[in-house]
Amino acid sequence: METTIDNATPASAGRMAIWSGRVLSGLVVALLTLDGAIKLVPLSVVTDTMAQLGWQSDVATARLLGTLTLGATLLYALPRTAVLGAILLTAYLGGAVATHVRIGSPLFSHVLFGVYLGAMLWGGLWLRNLRVRALFS
Repeated sequence: METTIDNATPASAGRMAIWSGRVLSGLVVALLTLDGAIKLVPLSVVTDTMAQLGWQSDVATARLLGTLTLGATLLYALPRTAVLGAILLTAYLGGAVATHVRIGSPLFSHVLFGVYLGAMLWGGLWLRNLRVRALFS
């Protein structure tokens, strides 16, 4: 009998991986939903931060970014469209990283936050989606 970490059977290891992926993906979805929601309102902290980052600090731009974030997050949360959502969110997070690099934000707390979130996003998808796991294996 093949064993895995903690002497779990392969079947239970698969279930643990899927649930770990769901939890990790759920955390990403929660963070991005919050991010998109505060941009839809938009709170003054959103428009102030957008101005500091060199973006137009108008309500329409904030709402557009919020809509894009929520739309891609919804695609990521749905199993049938999760890969498309992951690709769109990766592009969105890449833009955030580029914005922080451009203005000289601190590396580990600001610039790489999009990288951390992207790694969680793809890690969660890899753990919960057997087809994605097979693609990268």
